[in-house]
Amino acid sequence: MVVDLPNAILRSAGEIGQDFAGWRKILGLTAAQVADRADISRDTLRKLEHGDPGVSFHVVLRVARALGILETLTKALEPLDTDLGRARAGQLERKRIR
Repeated sequence: MVVDLPNAILRSAGEIGQDFAGWRKILGLTAAQVADRADISRDTLRKLEHGDPGVSFHVVLRVARALGILETLTKALEPLDTDLGRARAGQLERKRIR
């Protein structure tokens, strides 16, 4: 089933893909090396790096781990590290684990 995605999502997928490719290049890794470390195919890595929004979430996490940026990605999404998140921390059902 093909789903029409909003332009903002398509744009973000492209930017995130470019960021993953940028990390790979900065680290001096080939696509084959990253794909091997992430236990995915080179074609799947290529799709991610080209902003294909259909790439599975676990692939994003595997590649982030292979590039050594999984913790950075996880921390970037931590709501308690923002002013709004701290102000509304009582609405979270989980306790901060750090």
